[in-house]
Amino acid sequence: MCLAIPAQVVKKLEDNLVLADFGRGVRREVSVSLIQEKLTEGDWILIHTGYAVSKMEPEDARETLALWEEIWANEEDSM
Repeated sequence: MCLAIPAQVVKKLEDNLVLADFGRGVRREVSVSLIQEKLTEGDWILIHTGYAVSKMEPEDARETLALWEEIWANEEDSM
């Protein structure tokens, strides 16, 4: 099973890289070499193993992140 996480483009870097914000204070450099769409700061992308695999609609990204927040909250409650 594969897992992909939404992230927001914070800054375009060189060589098909962007700085992406995953939330919760996590920012990483991500390759955008696999997608053809033009990206700008603020765009949402779906990340799998350090590569953007697609551009996302903001509403879809927010919905997915809300589900992740629920998962994390349940994990924290069970500890």
